[in-house]
Amino acid sequence: MKVTSVKGTNDYLPNEVEIRDYLQNRILEVYTQNGFEHIVTPILEDIENLDKSEGGENLNLIFKVLKRGDKLDKALASGVTSKNENALADMGLRYDLTLPLSRYYANNKDKLTLPMKCIQMDRVYRAERPQKGRLREFIQCDIDIIGSESADSEVELILTTTKALKAIGLKNFKVKLNDRRLLRAVLTEMGFAEADLDSVCITFDKLDKIGMEGVSAELTEKQFDAAAIEKFCAFLEKKDFSLDSLKNMLSDTTPIESLEYIIQSVKSLTDGSFDVVFDLSLVRGQGYYTGTVFEVESIDFKGAVAGGGRYDNLIGKFLNQSIPAVGFSIGFERIFSILMEHGMDMPQSRKKVAVLYEDGKLVEAIKEAEKIRDAGDIASLYVKPKKTGKFLAKLEERGYYGFIIAGQSEEVSVFGADKE
Repeated sequence: MKVTSVKGTNDYLPNEVEIRDYLQNRILEVYTQNGFEHIVTPILEDIENLDKSEGGENLNLIFKVLKRGDKLDKALASGVTSKNENALADMGLRYDLTLPLSRYYANNKDKLTLPMKCIQMDRVYRAERPQKGRLREFIQCDIDIIGSESADSEVELILTTTKALKAIGLKNFKVKLNDRRLLRAVLTEMGFAEADLDSVCITFDKLDKIGMEGVSAELTEKQFDAAAIEKFCAFLEKKDFSLDSLKNMLSDTTPIESLEYIIQSVKSLTDGSFDVVFDLSLVRGQGYYTGTVFEVESIDFKGAVAGGGRYDNLIGKFLNQSIPAVGFSIGFERIFSILMEHGMDMPQSRKKVAVLYEDGKLVEAIKEAEKIRDAGDIASLYVKPKKTGKFLAKLEERGYYGFIIAGQSEEVSVFGADKE
């Protein structure tokens, strides 16, 4: 049997889990302090919900769960083959927390009040090709506001998310914003058909990875109108994507005014502690976004550490009525990876002390441990091993403050004290 974890998943050592817990607790503390309430949803969703969620290319990354028992037997007996996955599966693992939240609201709306401001911090799953920065199991830290069409919600989400990032030690970043309505208007002006806009957006989202030539090639491969592609590429070459320039191009300036309001409001409330900029190339890959989209980009570590947007139609798929919604998600694994690679000074509010004892001395050891615990620190009990030095070295590596040997001394021997 294999001892390694499945590719794209990780085992975490106790000291790593301590850091992960600390980061998540700090994020949760900021979220709750700003009026958001914690909810929990299952990792499993009905396969129909996942398939119809407009999750963009994430729909190709769903882990599907086979039907079981009689249902599977009937599906196989009907001539269904493994090539027709959806006929063999009835559930799947969630690929993000937005679709589960939409279903959650539809199922519990009579018990909830609008606007609903909620927190989800949990695991999600994508059948990615495992590589650095891409896991198959990872944690997202989401806040969402359901039931408000106002751009005030975007302002509140940006302020709360950036507070959380600062609380865990990320300070040098900028917030980028766009609006799907604005981008769709630009693409329509370029000559793309209405039915093609979502697909064009998905390709345009890859601009920073494949460049303009790559975008042009993919749009051509999708057999979109050649004149529209040429006009769009010419527009991109000008690199004049300011909101003022777009005002002169488009007849409906509502999305532009919304973005200007968000940008000005955030800037007025943050005293220039981070930059807030419009970025037409920001798309976000999920097809369910309908309006504002945003990302937080780390300047020190290059790349997005948080992202989200407005998805006013997704809940309506369950209720057949329009329920506006907008959310922001912190990319927890990206941040954890950055902090581990560059070293993190985690505040230690409580010291960890090992209490070693000889066989037969458990009662005495527990009494010593309780004294340490009563003082507010952490005490772990261990039978004294034969190779004490090697054992203590491992405890020091794991972040223990020191140790005592029950019955020999009540004073803690601090690790590293003799090196000072």
